Amino acid sequence: MSSELQRIAERDEGHKAWGLWGSYLSDRQWGTVREDYSADGNAWTSFPHDQARSRAYRWGEDGLLGISDSHGRICFGIALWNGNDPILKERPFGLGNGEGNHGEDLKDYFYHLLNTPTHSFMRGLYKYPQAEFPYKHLIQENASRSRQQPEYELLDTGIFSENNYFDVFVDYAKASSTDILIRIKDINRGPDTATLKLIPSLWLRNEWDWGYRENWRKRKSIQCNETGVNTDDIHELGSYYLTCDQLGEWIFTENETNTQLLYGKLNC
Repeated sequence: MSSELQRIAERDEGHKAWGLWGSYLSDRQWGTVREDYSADGNAWTSFPHDQARSRAYRWGEDGLLGISDSHGRICFGIALWNGNDPILKERPFGLGNGEGNHGEDLKDYFYHLLNTPTHSFMRGLYKYPQAEFPYKHLIQENASRSRQQPEYELLDTGIFSENNYFDVFVDYAKASSTDILIRIKDINRGPDTATLKLIPSLWLRNEWDWGYRENWRKRKSIQCNETGVNTDDIHELGSYYLTCDQLGEWIFTENETNTQLLYGKLNC
């Protein structure tokens, strides 16, 4: 019996929770019916991509080539910055249903390359341009096209000409059902030296802002320790640790809605 078949048997027989962690983190959560609180039921206009970095989600999370536990309570993904974009690349960009000439349409190039049945090994690839990502141009050009015309894609903008982009590979390998090794490798495909800022990100799904009464859904946090960071004790999960071979600077933010930016109301 191969190692993976053994893991499958252990999972199916209930001996080990090999399915506890996997590639469950959504690539795209914003703008879907899961996050629609609008008066008219139009999810696409009530939650655009431009607000995703400033709003706490209710029903899930999203990220770039990320993983989470099976209930999406603890999440890990990557954020990238090429020094030119106005925002971090934390999630794939796409057009809302009314913005694309053929409806909803993701524009980034990312690939889920490998994944075993128990998620004991996972590999993803994201192709990140070195020039500024053309968010507004993609929206404007697609809006000007009719249904009879082809969709205007990221490749059509010429941003990948002369291979001026990074290949960013993310591998996940499990030593046990709760011990996961993460390897991130970036390759400059262009002819010249280019800057890439890489921010591995660990966060907790916001379960404390939606009126839940159970004690285990009280606000949780992540703290520094001697070798990395650790989470509070999470219901049915316990506390998890993220450690690094080479420690850098830790940056902490709140998974909260920026009400002042979006709605003109003071942040609590």
